[in-house]
Amino acid sequence: QVQLVESGGGLVQAGGSLTLSCAASGSTFSINTIGWYRQAPGKQRELVATITRGGRINYADSVKGRFTISRDNVKNTAYLQMNSLKPEDTAVYYCINGQYYGSSYIPNGSWGQGTQVTVSS
Repeated sequence: QVQLVESGGGLVQAGGSLTLSCAASGSTFSINTIGWYRQAPGKQRELVATITRGGRINYADSVKGRFTISRDNVKNTAYLQMNSLKPEDTAVYYCINGQYYGSSYIPNGSWGQGTQVTVSS
């Protein structure tokens, strides 16, 4: 089993930046594609970005050009750099292990506690 722990959230003004981290422990050899999700109050969990073990990246349209996902396979850590933040980016952000089946990303790990990102207007 691999465990992923998110950190780096906080309160930031609109237009600001934050970088989230996702640290893996346990059976890190099993880490495949890392996905960052977010869930705002009263809304469904939304896939924000994914990065494969080889570095192939996908973004949700809502964050393209503003967010950058990356990973360090030696440190077993993934990152989500968020720039030009908007109030609608306010959510709890989660990272999880998973893989693509065709064009569909399927998480297959356990959800962690997430990290809160709040963007004030």
